[in-house]
Amino acid sequence: MTRELANFDWIALQKQAADEFSTRVGVITTWSAPTPDTEWSVRDLVRHVVIEQQWIPPLLAGLSVLEAKRSLAPLGPDLAADWETYSALATAAWAATSAGAPVQLSYDTVAASGYLREQVSDVTVHSWDLARATGADEALDAGLVEAVWSVFEPQRETLEASGLFASPVGLSLDAPLQSRLLALTGRDDRR
Repeated sequence: MTRELANFDWIALQKQAADEFSTRVGVITTWSAPTPDTEWSVRDLVRHVVIEQQWIPPLLAGLSVLEAKRSLAPLGPDLAADWETYSALATAAWAATSAGAPVQLSYDTVAASGYLREQVSDVTVHSWDLARATGADEALDAGLVEAVWSVFEPQRETLEASGLFASPVGLSLDAPLQSRLLALTGRDDRR
């Protein structure tokens, strides 16, 4: 059984998720390699995560989605450097934001704590995607896995319907938690 959402230090988990992704970005040798996200190459995957990091500071500063979009700079040719820049800016913005601060997202206005959990979850799962694509270590930090499971498992019924993930993969209940988390998001670490 996992802990409740509130029992995790989400700011520390955000830093850990960024470190996990950074480690895997550091071993990329083939940016055109395919990823478990079948429509994305490694370059596409990293670009997606970098862009998500770009949005964080302006949204946490209270900008609307439209205002935040206007503030975003185009990414440069070095996505690894862009990742380092924008993940550091995002980490600083999270540290300076109250958990209850309202954040306008494309689908609703949410508390910063909800947006933080969403971002930690996204970066964590994509760290595994990047590891699988590059042949890097696929083991994710156990605390991150437990925290992200606490976010996704209660949403089991709505995850597939959201269109954000592929259909869940059937897996036994005694499988490791990381495997069950990945399966819940349509990923199969047995392949």
